[in-house]
Amino acid sequence: MTLDGTKHNTINMIKQSNLQRHLQVLAKDIGVRLAGSDREQQAADYIAQEFQRAGANVAVEQFAVRERSVKRELLEINLDGCWQTFPSSLFSNTPGTEGQAIEAPVVFFESPAESQRTDLSHLTGKAVVHLGCHIESRDAYSRLVEAKPAFLLMVDIRHPGSVPLADGMFPTYTTALGAVPTVNVAYMDAWRWKVAGATSARLMIEGGMQQSVSQNVIAELSGEQTDQMPDTKHDLVFLGGHHDTQADSPGADDNATAVAGILECARILARQPRKCTIRLISFGAEEQLSVGSAAYVRSHRESLQQHGRFMFNLDSFGSPLGWNDLIFNGPDILAQQVRNCFEPKEIYFRFLNQVIPYADHFPFAVAGIPAVTLIRSNCTSGRFFHHRPDDDLDKVSTSTMATLLNGIIHFIDLLTTTNQFPFPPTIPTALQNDIDMYWNDLFGGWENP
Repeated sequence: MTLDGTKHNTINMIKQSNLQRHLQVLAKDIGVRLAGSDREQQAADYIAQEFQRAGANVAVEQFAVRERSVKRELLEINLDGCWQTFPSSLFSNTPGTEGQAIEAPVVFFESPAESQRTDLSHLTGKAVVHLGCHIESRDAYSRLVEAKPAFLLMVDIRHPGSVPLADGMFPTYTTALGAVPTVNVAYMDAWRWKVAGATSARLMIEGGMQQSVSQNVIAELSGEQTDQMPDTKHDLVFLGGHHDTQADSPGADDNATAVAGILECARILARQPRKCTIRLISFGAEEQLSVGSAAYVRSHRESLQQHGRFMFNLDSFGSPLGWNDLIFNGPDILAQQVRNCFEPKEIYFRFLNQVIPYADHFPFAVAGIPAVTLIRSNCTSGRFFHHRPDDDLDKVSTSTMATLLNGIIHFIDLLTTTNQFPFPPTIPTALQNDIDMYWNDLFGGWENP
């Protein structure tokens, strides 16, 4: 069976005024929504209320996280014999300095190449300016921590800007292997330090990580049993996004756009007939490496593997200028079905058929469920305001969002009303093997709490 975007036409029902209202509440009224924080809880409460207003059955599932709670941070660099202050942002899942200043000599570590060094003892006791903020190898991270640097100054080499981005270490890494105080610094500041011959650095962080809870907000629109298809009501189609943000970012695009989108989709889909069940989930703690979606999949593994059919995740899709990327994990026929449905509406995607574990579709793919994430990029490194304080309402186009959401609703509607699901709930073996490798290394596998 083929899904045809020219047939069974669902009228354009997305209301931009509703999208704007949700964005205003999340990104402006609530603002920064760090995992485990009171503001993340406020966002979850709002989402649950709006799901209920739409007519869905709503559940909230909590899970443990470490909340980033920083009262003060100060980074100083010695240039030409003078101490100068520079902005920084503590990585989540790394410790502070207990309010004490740590001073150490500066050393630059060109990680993309130098990580191959067999001996990292030259980093011991140093303030390490680390080129690259994602350490995607447990072995590489272990060797770095074992070298016992005084602290790490991480440079996001994807975004050579003048503002420090916010980010975090993978919680499974820091739990198993430990961590040192780690902050993100602006690329152009690091450039200046290198050119000017920085000699030493001082770092003071008051606060750090503390135990807390985050939450997944789940809205269910139950399938309707029919005489012709008595069992399909148990089949599950998922639509998701995350409600938390990185430090100091109001997260209008990343990811209030997704939350606003799934809330508006819930309002519309609740009124549509369907033969299988739709679950719309707003995940917590995605910015700590999809902790919320991983917790959901671990808790519902058996049900997902029996009844899960497809997962469509939204993340940062509101940029007015850019293009649509679809991270795609599933059988080849799924991509063709997406094209058949969206291209008649003049919606086009760049398909990325690869393992990208930094979004909430990934744990569903681990469970063997075909899954995609829609991201709207506006530069080759993603979005120029990625994880920054200026990810505000000015960076979001509700018109762009509405166009994409109308296509997504049409696609979900077709999937949940067809008599025969148009693609199998499988992922190609070679891709699944790569997915499992990342799951075990970055997430700690199925048994990790």
